[in-house]
Amino acid sequence: MNQPVDSNAVASHDLDVSTSSAKRSPSENKNHLILTGDRPTGPLHLGHFVGSLRNRVMYQDLYKQYIMIADAQALTDNMDDPTKVHNNVIEVALDYLAVGIDPSKTTIFIQSQIPELTELTFYYMNLVTISRLERNPTIKQEIILRNFERDIPAGFFTYPVSQAADITAFKATLVPVGDDQIPMIEQTNEIVRRFNRLAKKDILVECEALVPEIGRLPGIDGKAKMSKSLGNAINLGASEAEIKTAVRNVYTDPLHLRVDDPGHLEGNVAFTYLDAFDTDKEGLQAMKDHYVRGGLGDSKVKARLEGILQDMLRPIRERRQEYEKDRGHVLQLLKEGTARAREIAAQTNDEVKAAIGLKHF
Repeated sequence: MNQPVDSNAVASHDLDVSTSSAKRSPSENKNHLILTGDRPTGPLHLGHFVGSLRNRVMYQDLYKQYIMIADAQALTDNMDDPTKVHNNVIEVALDYLAVGIDPSKTTIFIQSQIPELTELTFYYMNLVTISRLERNPTIKQEIILRNFERDIPAGFFTYPVSQAADITAFKATLVPVGDDQIPMIEQTNEIVRRFNRLAKKDILVECEALVPEIGRLPGIDGKAKMSKSLGNAINLGASEAEIKTAVRNVYTDPLHLRVDDPGHLEGNVAFTYLDAFDTDKEGLQAMKDHYVRGGLGDSKVKARLEGILQDMLRPIRERRQEYEKDRGHVLQLLKEGTARAREIAAQTNDEVKAAIGLKHF
């Protein structure tokens, strides 16, 4: 799930969504239910676009889809600055609407406003051991990335349990995630199986990881994944000038010093982005061949990339600006979506409590 943990993240109006087919394409079964989401720690960027957002636009016409703005989960490593999380809830919602996610087709909700998710997390914690959480590869890697060592917030450490609560509350059958998130889905299904054995009937539903074809984009610096915190991202709402500057700084081939020099494609961020967004595959292949044999400068490659990104992001930026004029309306959409989502989560929570003997009256 792209909340879960890092979402990397479109519009059917102006974009070719066919380029974002998933590695595992489920049957077009309306009974499938998708849960996905993002942590509201900043505006969404091209990484989210490729990893999740444009697939969500496609999925909303195929399946029942819930998208969670995971503000409560974002606090597990942002408790020192909760204002950042609060302020970015609306920013993420604006990005959703701008890329073409339709609230009449997709239920968008705010995690913290559904207390049943917290209650389910509390119950599920009794089904998971500390040693099992410590073995979760995703958590181990995230702890290293954040330099927590042993100073790990308990909320962050138990995140797999919280995610299991989010997924099972809606009885999601498909959860779009990156490859690095598959262990989280496996742990969710372990919790599901253990609870169902305890309940002696199938109350919770196992889910399947849905991995996108392009899971992540590197940052413009070529050194890491695209990330808000690393300052190497191109936001979906970026201005023309910001896009131009970012593309100018995109990492290419450090050995391609002269136009006549043969160029290399591996690790060349400009071509990685073109692979993700250029729909003229024949023209792109011809450019690649020219670059590899020499005689093509980086400036021409970047000019092609900038033109594609400008054309792609312009309508998204314009729609975002229109929605931003009435933030009250956006909040109302979130309120309505959250109310619908809470009804579903509350029903699951009641079933769970009844199964473990906590329905006393």
